[in-house]
Amino acid sequence: MNIPIKTQSTPEILCSNCKACCCRLEVIIISDTGVPESHIKRDAWGAETMLRLSDGWCSALDRESFMCTIYENRPWICREFEMGSYECKDERAAHNL
Repeated sequence: MNIPIKTQSTPEILCSNCKACCCRLEVIIISDTGVPESHIKRDAWGAETMLRLSDGWCSALDRESFMCTIYENRPWICREFEMGSYECKDERAAHNL
């Protein structure tokens, strides 16, 4: 007798359900993509990262839509961070999403 095995499926990750977990990560700016100065934090040695606000989220994230307000000028690391990749899924799991 064949008994069907139920597996827990993971929902597909889309822009509409993303919740921008990666926008809580520290993002080092390693190339010039045109990130506005108001979103850049410089340390004492001149290293640049994306500014994160007191809530821990990137300053460029729209808190209502969870969309990037500087998408066309986002840092290279943000461009390379693929939605649905294992890194993305790890971040979502860390935030229980």
